[in-house]
Amino acid sequence: MDAATAIEIPENIHTLGVEDSLRILQTSTNGLSREEVQKRQALFGHNILKEHRASRLAILLGQFTSPLIYILLLAAAVSYLVGHLADALMIALIVLVNTLLGFWQELKALSSIEALQKMTESKSLVVRDGKEGWVASSQIVPGDIIRLNEGDIIPADLRLIKVEGLNIDESILTGESVPVSKEPAITLPKQTLPYELDNMALSGTIVVKGSAIAVAVYTAKKSYLASIAEKAQEKSPPSPLSRALAIFIKKHLLLSVSLIALVGAIALLQHRDLIEIAMLLIAEIVSAIPEGLPVVVTLVLAVGAMRLSRKKVLVRYLPTVETLGSTTLIASDKTGTITQGKLIVKESFAINAEFTKIAAALANESKQGKGDPIDTALAQWLGVDYEEIRERFRRTSFYPFDTKHRLMASANIIHEEHKIVVKGAYESLKAFALNTQDFEQLEKTHDEFARRGLRVLAMGVGDYESDDMGKWEIKIVGLVGFLDPPKEDVKAAVETAKKAGLRIIMVTGDNALTASAIAGEVGIYSEEDTVLSGPEIAEMDDETLKQKLAHTTVWARMLPEYKYRLVKLLQKEGEIVAVTGDGANDVPALKVADLGIAMGSGSEAAKATAKMILLNNDLSVIIGAIRQGRIIAENIRKSIYFLVSTSMDELILISGAILMGHPLPLYPLQILWMNLVADSALDKTFPFIKEEGDVMARKPKKSALQFFDKVQILRTLFASSIIGLLGLWLYHATMLTRGYDVAVSTVFTAMVISIWVNGLQSLKEHEPFLKNIKISLSINPYLWLGISIGILLHTGALFFAGEWFHASLPDRESWGSIVMMALSVFFLIELRKWAELLYKNHIRKKAEAC
Repeated sequence: MDAATAIEIPENIHTLGVEDSLRILQTSTNGLSREEVQKRQALFGHNILKEHRASRLAILLGQFTSPLIYILLLAAAVSYLVGHLADALMIALIVLVNTLLGFWQELKALSSIEALQKMTESKSLVVRDGKEGWVASSQIVPGDIIRLNEGDIIPADLRLIKVEGLNIDESILTGESVPVSKEPAITLPKQTLPYELDNMALSGTIVVKGSAIAVAVYTAKKSYLASIAEKAQEKSPPSPLSRALAIFIKKHLLLSVSLIALVGAIALLQHRDLIEIAMLLIAEIVSAIPEGLPVVVTLVLAVGAMRLSRKKVLVRYLPTVETLGSTTLIASDKTGTITQGKLIVKESFAINAEFTKIAAALANESKQGKGDPIDTALAQWLGVDYEEIRERFRRTSFYPFDTKHRLMASANIIHEEHKIVVKGAYESLKAFALNTQDFEQLEKTHDEFARRGLRVLAMGVGDYESDDMGKWEIKIVGLVGFLDPPKEDVKAAVETAKKAGLRIIMVTGDNALTASAIAGEVGIYSEEDTVLSGPEIAEMDDETLKQKLAHTTVWARMLPEYKYRLVKLLQKEGEIVAVTGDGANDVPALKVADLGIAMGSGSEAAKATAKMILLNNDLSVIIGAIRQGRIIAENIRKSIYFLVSTSMDELILISGAILMGHPLPLYPLQILWMNLVADSALDKTFPFIKEEGDVMARKPKKSALQFFDKVQILRTLFASSIIGLLGLWLYHATMLTRGYDVAVSTVFTAMVISIWVNGLQSLKEHEPFLKNIKISLSINPYLWLGISIGILLHTGALFFAGEWFHASLPDRESWGSIVMMALSVFFLIELRKWAELLYKNHIRKKAEAC
């Protein structure tokens, strides 16, 4: 049996020592032979992430599953059947543009795995046959000996053999920017979490300091990075708008088809001519389909996306614009979104202030504001003293960070004495310290700093005796507490979000103390809230975890799989979840979230997966985008109200006339014309409606109720009923006194003007038109332009092509009836709005009294 085929790589190699790891992998520090490498490549395959791709044809056909497309195709078919080829072609063009846009966006989204692949696409210094050589990361196999140096990308999950001052940036996996040190000599428990694997280096992370020798263990799909990539292939959920439109289409089509079938059956029972019944049914179908709806919704989203782009928010997937307005919960990462993404010295405690500063300056490698985040923070804390101290006290030796003793040091001539200055973990320095009388005060301060979420380092000074750290004797002279501070405007943004009914939770890879301290400072966390960590979540089943969702605002030590699970559970509880992220660790959660928001400075994998990208990494920008999203959602809601009510009123008018035994009150051509000069002339202006009141003072609606709740349905039915019934009354009365032709002509113009009036009333949902009349007249100036264009077109049609439209310019008597109907529509809707306002005020006062 070949050696390679006999290898059984254990799942938890971090539990084994270095020698045992090499023995199981059947390798040595001299590396594998070339023959053995070939055998292992045949057995384990190439070290690359494979993506399960859908065919381009499948992606293209998938674009036709949208409810918007169903409406458009039905509208195109109806337009073609009634002889309106131009309308049919225009709608078909819209379908084509929407389809190609969606196709392109999905192809772009598929690049997320490619971006993850690029994180490990590099060359590594590998030892084979006892010789070093550069090898493509895709050719690495388990058992290869890898030499790591500063700047290297880790090509696979490696078991460390030997390190010298090794620090690795694991932010790509954990989201936390502070590099971590490694110690190969230790063994770890079986259940050790990925961010605690101190004897391993994980694929995709980066060496920022020091060097190491390691052995490749888990490659390709066995690496931890591959588990993230696997979840990135899950499909994103449909947007709230798509779900709401799907519900609307089913209900609207069911209602319309039932009504049309009923009217058709009644027409047959009335022994009407089959051609007349056919014309009647075509008229009803044309009336029932709000064919302008998908176009207007797309326009509202496109205009909204343009406005967001001016606020440094880039939209990759158009329905995302509306999802912003439907969002109920934001799962925000900490570093860079809530915090500044850089460490500062928050607190310090000194037994000897002078030596505390000297140690902070000398046991430091920061140069010109660059270097290790802690070193840089200390240099900024010291200010001009930093360079002055370093120039004043000559260095004789430097000791890089030692993973065993968890400290770094420098030997310098200080005040004509040869001293050793040390910076490191308090527990580590305590082992060398002679000033035991200060331990009680130091430990009390250390614990207080830690409780406040600070990262604490101790400073020590002693006489230089030897280069052997084990023989050093020092005094601990001070403690320094570090913090990545919150951005200045985040607290105000959180307050605005809470006022708007939005929940904000912090999901971070950082420890619970630091996370809760920052969350408390910005108003996300309070004493009544719960903090949960990744290890705790791992022990809970879904039902237990669901019970914790409502009261937990800080989720610490979160691995990608924990964050992914959290988002899925929140969605099951009815939340519309927006997730922010910038690393590969965020990719699974970004993909399954209703709205994945990547940071412009983040990884390519995160940006390729997200539906929205922030060029300014700030929570306040997200809250501002949600305000814009709510305006957009309200404009879509107003568009739906207007278009559905103006299609249903025609249906009520025609159905009522048939039930009364009258001839068709409107011809199909007239209905199509009304759709042009009344509906289309106005609905294209709805994307430009300004914010009505303070959208952030209103609570978010559930996605199923965002556009079609009971209030919206009742308002729509009320408007369509009064327009349809008033039109029916006018048609009936005019036909009895002046004949069929005059009745049709009068009702034609009356319906057009009434739809314009309904359009005016559609501008404001939350208060009457005559309340704050100045706002009503200016909330959408483009609507007046639309009405003006409609007046010119309709007047021109009646004057020049009246015979085609079976209509003429109204005489004085007809104008009187038309104005009466228009005013009745306006004031009946206005009366309904005042009644609603008075009722709301009554309920609010009653609640305040309680």
